[in-house]
Amino acid sequence: MPAIKPPATPDRDALARQGVLVRARLDADPSAYRIPVEAVEIYAISDFLSAAECERFTAMVDVTARPSAVFETVHHERYRTSYSGDVNRGDPFVAMIERRIDDLLGLDPSFGETVQGQRYTVGQEYQGHCDWFPPVAHYFASEAKMGGQRSWTTMIYLNDVEDGGATDFPNIGVTVAPRQGMLLAWNNARADGTPNPHTLHAAKPVVRGVKYVITKWYRTRPWGQMATA
Repeated sequence: MPAIKPPATPDRDALARQGVLVRARLDADPSAYRIPVEAVEIYAISDFLSAAECERFTAMVDVTARPSAVFETVHHERYRTSYSGDVNRGDPFVAMIERRIDDLLGLDPSFGETVQGQRYTVGQEYQGHCDWFPPVAHYFASEAKMGGQRSWTTMIYLNDVEDGGATDFPNIGVTVAPRQGMLLAWNNARADGTPNPHTLHAAKPVVRGVKYVITKWYRTRPWGQMATA
């Protein structure tokens, strides 16, 4: 009987290479704290943004925020109830912060997507999801042409939340409460370059107050450009 081949994992080698690069970069950074779990590479950096920078980004989110969209069309109406929108990448302030995030991870700036801002009011949430794209998904081919698989995620909390709004990783028992200026970074792949299902995470409902965050994802190739064979 012929051997059964495992399913193909697009961009596996690139994901593994980026993992090595970013892991070494963050492990050598005294400001980066690696959360002690085995299944996911996840780091926290306190006070990555100042209070003034957070407030400036908050105003930008309010300008761009629209009802958040999802890639999949099968989720129920309460799956993602926040407001979100891409901030102006041409703004010098945004460009400066993006350069700082690029430098933190040591990744090529061209691999980074535009920063997206998100706003959650009382009761709003984003239920469990992974940031990487399932290779079997109907939208994977189009995303592959836009820069390939997502590799690393960075997320920055722009404010403290009165109650609720935590980021929960249920598969690894990690829950992070919003803290103004703190950046989270995690590898969406395992060390071997395969997508990591343990990165499943959720934005828990806000109980009191409003939650603001910005997120920047990275790809395996220059984002927005047609992939080459």
